[in-house]
Amino acid sequence: MTSADGTPVRVGVFGLLGSGNLGNDGSLEAVLGYLGREHPAAVVDALCGGPEAVTARYGIPATRLHWYRGEYRTASRAGAIVGKGLGKLVDVFRTAAWVRRHDVVIVPGMGVLEATLPLRPWGFPYALFLLCAAGRLSGTRVALVGVGAAPIGNRATRALVRRSARLAAYRSYRDTPSRDAMRAMGVDTARDEVHPDLAFALPSPPANAPKGAPGPVCVGVMDFHGGDDDRARAEEIHRRYLDGTTRFVRALAEEGRPVRLLTGDECDAPVVAAILDAVDSPLVTAAETASLADLMKETAAADTVVATRYHNLICALKAGTPTLALSYAAKSDALMAQMGLAAYCHPAREVDADRLLEQFRELEERSAQLRQTLAERNRDAVRQLEHQFTALTAALFPAADRTHAHARQETP
Repeated sequence: MTSADGTPVRVGVFGLLGSGNLGNDGSLEAVLGYLGREHPAAVVDALCGGPEAVTARYGIPATRLHWYRGEYRTASRAGAIVGKGLGKLVDVFRTAAWVRRHDVVIVPGMGVLEATLPLRPWGFPYALFLLCAAGRLSGTRVALVGVGAAPIGNRATRALVRRSARLAAYRSYRDTPSRDAMRAMGVDTARDEVHPDLAFALPSPPANAPKGAPGPVCVGVMDFHGGDDDRARAEEIHRRYLDGTTRFVRALAEEGRPVRLLTGDECDAPVVAAILDAVDSPLVTAAETASLADLMKETAAADTVVATRYHNLICALKAGTPTLALSYAAKSDALMAQMGLAAYCHPAREVDADRLLEQFRELEERSAQLRQTLAERNRDAVRQLEHQFTALTAALFPAADRTHAHARQETP
């Protein structure tokens, strides 16, 4: 794909990519797949959290998102505080220079317009605002594609998120509550569309036919301490989550069920270690996963999945495996409803192992029916994402869209 003067279109991708979060990287993978299929001549690079990992895995040039390398560590010493402050100023010019080199910048999925997990306004929300403001000033089209949003209590974070969304040239959301949240913040969403999460565009693993005897259960865990508004109760929430999840895993092991512990971010490893230490059973093992594809393979091999992280849920649902959500935000509830499993949500902030076991057994009793439901919903998700990518081409690459339309008209 080339621009009007015949040069290749320059596309940037932006976000906390390559930083250890498998969901974020899966969203990037889906967008890179779209660009490779529909716009193979585009020149792509990234401004991201983990540039070395992104370049090694996806083969595209990448630049570090923040000048100050300790951006997401708490600054307690004077030197660190000064470094962070200076970094905020330097990043204004770094971000603007990077944006100007592109025709289009895509923010691929992720919950970039929410604060459902602890978040400081001058971290990623500030970086996103710099991106969108630089795009508006330079004429580079910035697209927030299939992103998540939620009501935000912190005034500064909310202001940055609202302004970023208004400055973007294109917005679409991964669920209706996300669009509703931005509308409630004062963003005009009349032209904004809702499509399934971008990860549903990734290849599906081979379907697994359950055996007669009860098989393995995948339990996706998370280093969960509540959301941005729960900082005062963070440790209490974490302890309750860990205790309830551990009791649930122990009960499954005592019934003779193999359990595979899954994560979705590098920070989840201590939770896995704590559960393994507490349960101490050869039936409970930890999976090593480096991508959403790895997570899908694990969940496809299971009879049932119980998971917390949003993209753990998506992997299980896309694999067609009956799934129970330990839900910590409206996005999880919306996802489960979209896939026909609204009844199988359990609050992550108040894990009750006995009630969780009851829901788990109810889920397994309906396994065959739910697998059929998931197959239908997955086919629908793929169709909707085809529309998402068609709309994206029309909005960001109008010359290419006209070329495709002309070719279709000439096809006999």
